[in-house]
Amino acid sequence: MKKDLPENNVQDIAVAIVLEEEQVDSRMWKVYLLNLKSVAIQNVMISSRGYGNFNGEDVKTSVFRHFIGDMLPGTFSAIEAIDEQLFAINNEFWLSYYIDGTIYDKKFIFLTESVTEGNFIRIPLLNKPGVMIR
Repeated sequence: MKKDLPENNVQDIAVAIVLEEEQVDSRMWKVYLLNLKSVAIQNVMISSRGYGNFNGEDVKTSVFRHFIGDMLPGTFSAIEAIDEQLFAINNEFWLSYYIDGTIYDKKFIFLTESVTEGNFIRIPLLNKPGVMIR
């Protein structure tokens, strides 16, 4: 049962939506996973989906699953490209990974309209503008 599982807190892991490239008429965005830990993480798996209300209608995207494998400490990995129009709905990234045979998991949710210039920071390891959840 779920209540019997140990509570394994995810720390020093982040998901960031990053502005990769900006042109006069368009912007290119990517989602990254950052391992800010001092140890490697193994068997990294992420599922992503979008959901919410857009123009008065409930919408949801397909679920995408990404297997990243192992990540060394202090590294990052691109998860997927993301269309700017999806910032009008919630974007959820559900991460799971192992450290020394122990599983960890966490949901990272970028709420509707949270990816805005007012929320930009300089993303660690990437040195690019974006929004990050730790």
